[in-house]
Order: sequence, then structure tokens, then C-alpha cells
Amino acid sequence: MLIFGTSSKLVQLAMLNLLCGFCGNPAAHPLRKRVTKFSLFFIPLFPIAPAKHSIQCTFCGAGTEISKESAEQMLAHGGAPGGQFGPQGGNGVPPQPGAAPNGNPFAAQQPQNPYQS
Repeated sequence: MLIFGTSSKLVQLAMLNLLCGFCGNPAAHPLRKRVTKFSLFFIPLFPIAPAKHSIQCTFCGAGTEISKESAEQMLAHGGAPGGQFGPQGGNGVPPQPGAAPNGNPFAAQQPQNPYQS
């Protein structure tokens, strides 16, 4: 009698501070990798599918699957281009009006005077 099946392992690669494209809040996003392997007698032997990378917003819980290349780029640079990640385009959200040229909406904004007519 042979006992075989599959097993999955989830590994957290990094914790990145990004601007969530779903809720719009700056929050931590864990970068995770899931590997599914063929198991024989409860011993994982070899991968049967390519590894899948994903990130998830810790504020709203929204998750996005990303490509291996995007995950490697995020690990190398410490985040997505402009520090944003969300549903539009998969790896970047268009900058908000009045945002700094690098896409960070919290940098270099001009203060507004509410009492000015």
C-alpha cells in the first residue's frame, strides 16, 4: 500500500510597507511564496507546480497574486515602484492628484489653508 499526495508550504519572504491599491491606506504587506510538492509517505519530494507569490494588505486583508519577477524586484528594492501596489495594472496604482513625482502621496504636499477665501 502506497500513501501519496501533495503538501503545500507557505513561506513569508519579507514584510513591505506599501500603499494599498484597494483601501488606499499605507500598511504592511507580507510577501509570501507558496510551493506545492508531491509527497510519498508524508515526505515532500519534488515541486509539482511553479511557486506562487502573493502579497496581502494587513489593514483591509485584500490579497494579490504577483509574478515571480515582480516578487524578486520587490525584494531587491524593498517595495513596488513608488511604494504602491494594487488592482490597477497589478504592480502600481496611478499617483493621486497633488502627489510628489515619485508617486508617494505623503511627500512634498503643499499645506492647504482652510481659512483662505
